[in-house]
Amino acid sequence: MGIHSAASAIHPSEMTRGQLTRLVLVLGALTAFSAMSIDMYLPAFPQIARDLQVPLGTVQLSISAFLFGSAGGQLFYGPLADRYGRRLPLLIGLALYIVSAVGCASVHTGTGLLFWRVVMAVGGGAGMVISRAVVRDLYDTAEAAKMFSLLMLIMGAAPILAPMFGGQILLVAGWRSIFIFMATFGIISLCASIAFLPESLPVERRSSRRMAEMATIYGHLLKNRRYLLYAIALGCVSGINFSYISGVPFMFIELHGVSPQNFGLFFGANACGLIGASQLNRRLLRRFTAEGIVHAAFTANAVAALLLTAAILTGIGGFPLQVMLIFICLCMTGLLYPNLTALAMAPFEKAAGSASALLGAIQYTLGASAGALVGIFHNGTAVPMAAVMAACALAGWLAAVGPRLTGRRN
Repeated sequence: MGIHSAASAIHPSEMTRGQLTRLVLVLGALTAFSAMSIDMYLPAFPQIARDLQVPLGTVQLSISAFLFGSAGGQLFYGPLADRYGRRLPLLIGLALYIVSAVGCASVHTGTGLLFWRVVMAVGGGAGMVISRAVVRDLYDTAEAAKMFSLLMLIMGAAPILAPMFGGQILLVAGWRSIFIFMATFGIISLCASIAFLPESLPVERRSSRRMAEMATIYGHLLKNRRYLLYAIALGCVSGINFSYISGVPFMFIELHGVSPQNFGLFFGANACGLIGASQLNRRLLRRFTAEGIVHAAFTANAVAALLLTAAILTGIGGFPLQVMLIFICLCMTGLLYPNLTALAMAPFEKAAGSASALLGAIQYTLGASAGALVGIFHNGTAVPMAAVMAACALAGWLAAVGPRLTGRRN
């Protein structure tokens, strides 16, 4: 599939196996931008703080800065994608990501790092919006949930490989080279998108409204109770993950003496659990509904997070029990992400770009807020991380499962 053929709308049924494989790989890379952009530099937190002469909390804030920037950026791309198609906004966003990654590598102040991380998030947000919109363009709800699970197989490689690569790059070339690697990944993704990503939104299905008018669709989406509750639930899942991401470097490296290089192994093992669960989801969907899987996964997640908080407070079971409970929490998010995304996006064939953008904005706003709370309440223990994870799990359960139990879905 060359540059010329990629400009025309195409359906999966019309693709060869090779074209479909390349589509999955490109979409997987686009969905991995967030995870890679966050996870790769986690082992470098202490070194960045020392080099920039800022508190560790400032470097931790760069995660929340990225998440808030991603939330705002995704809102920008939604109307663009519905009016001009999926490819043009994506290419603009990827170019911005590349420039900002180089900016991050060049900073000498904590303020500069926070600024370029926000810009980087705005650029990377295009990949997340467009990848979800393309899947919704091409697949119905059940098939979309399976596709999102498949994409998580690729996306999940980022949390496994990124901290390990980041730790090794840190050892050999310093933390600035980590951001140069991110810029290189952006260049590769840009070239692959130009060459292999088809336009999934035909001209006749694009919105003819002005951009200012199209922004009003967000108001209509927020009035859709089913969509809003699933979006909030997905945001709570992100809250679980980003609470973990914000707190686990301190927990593992500072509290339990794990080296920055070995940190990637622990982090990668948890990511493997998330990937494994997301692939199990494809099989579970043959026997159970997406709603039923969400119910069971949220329940298990809430129980594990509450037990984690108790284990940290009491010290019972020590580090091994804490690691096991974190693993369970992350496995459950592997079931929750694809099903909640498919359920939220299902009703919106004509506004998939805007629905995807608002979904991502809510997801990352709640995720960023949860991650920030971990930093705000940092007290030299892992309790803030575990407590925020538990709170997010319970809130997500109420949003996704409560309406199902009462029969009020609309």
